[in-house]
Amino acid sequence: MNCLRHFLTAIGLSLFSLSGFLTARADDVNWLAEVQKIPPDAPSKGIGKLAPLLVEESGRAISTRGEWEKQRLHLRNRWLAFLGPMPDPRPAVKLEVLKSEETGKVVRQLVRYESEPDLLVEGYLLRPVGADNRRKRPGIVALHQTTKSSIDEIAGLSGPEDMRIGLKLAERGFVVFCPRCFLWQGAASYDEAVAQHFRQHPKSLGMAKMLYDAIRGVDVLASLDDVDAKRLGAVGHSLGAKETLYLAAFDERIKAAVASEGGIGLRSTNWDAPWYLGPKIRDEDFLLNHHELLALIAPRPFLVLAGEKGAGAADGNRSWPLLEAAMPVWRLYGEPTRLGLLNHGRGHSLKPEEFERLADWLETYLRAP
Repeated sequence: MNCLRHFLTAIGLSLFSLSGFLTARADDVNWLAEVQKIPPDAPSKGIGKLAPLLVEESGRAISTRGEWEKQRLHLRNRWLAFLGPMPDPRPAVKLEVLKSEETGKVVRQLVRYESEPDLLVEGYLLRPVGADNRRKRPGIVALHQTTKSSIDEIAGLSGPEDMRIGLKLAERGFVVFCPRCFLWQGAASYDEAVAQHFRQHPKSLGMAKMLYDAIRGVDVLASLDDVDAKRLGAVGHSLGAKETLYLAAFDERIKAAVASEGGIGLRSTNWDAPWYLGPKIRDEDFLLNHHELLALIAPRPFLVLAGEKGAGAADGNRSWPLLEAAMPVWRLYGEPTRLGLLNHGRGHSLKPEEFERLADWLETYLRAP
């Protein structure tokens, strides 16, 4: 049966696989407490329904990790049923190098691989100059924002310096893979891309496809001899931040992540677009919400970068109720919790100061050299 649930299971995940992570924690960023201070003016309305996380369907309170992990499986399956099925099993990773160049400290390769069966997709693979399999490095899936140049910008070929996230992380020692989002995979418009997706997968939301493609990005990194598959992370800005939230929630191979200005709240940005979750999330009886995805990520470090009070900001104080609702789950895994929000107030941007926080978070929790 082709099912998103099955292909996630095929990754080899276990609800109890987090225990190894808990016994080998990295040192924390020295600003962790700063990003966990809930502002006094955090709103309490306009974020949709926040179903309690630590309550069983019978109404009995959950107080232990063991009880939560049973509830976690139930919650995860509810979300997967909502997102819809995607191809299972996933194709083996076979990379075809289309182009290779050295730029400063980084070797940048345009590669092609089979994403879905018989569907070829391109992405950029970025390695520090001199990297080889004698020294395994942490890997990062870098998910691009909404831009006509798609992967070119995040890989450093075009666009503003601030958005060259993948290139800059590779310069700092990571092996980085930048996959192309399905909205730019041979389609002339978003509507055409969505129509193509629904013809192939009529029961799967656009976000199911984005999640699948992001998981394929993890597959690519995990297949590389010079990457430590136990030290994989994810990062994205805007559209890429939305994908990062879902990837971290549903792929436990991601050990740390940063989502910049994606809009955690379902009503904060265009989550109801057909290439994301669709109009159903506007229904009064829609009960799912993103605090549940934040809970699924626990206890793996997850940072939200927010720009509220600037132009077009997607995250900020209005995002805090979702993090606050998820915090009790994180505390079941012990202190300190590694879930936080940094509101820089610069709008829908990722300035050098915020990139330094992003990089520090990933370097600390993935133990980058």
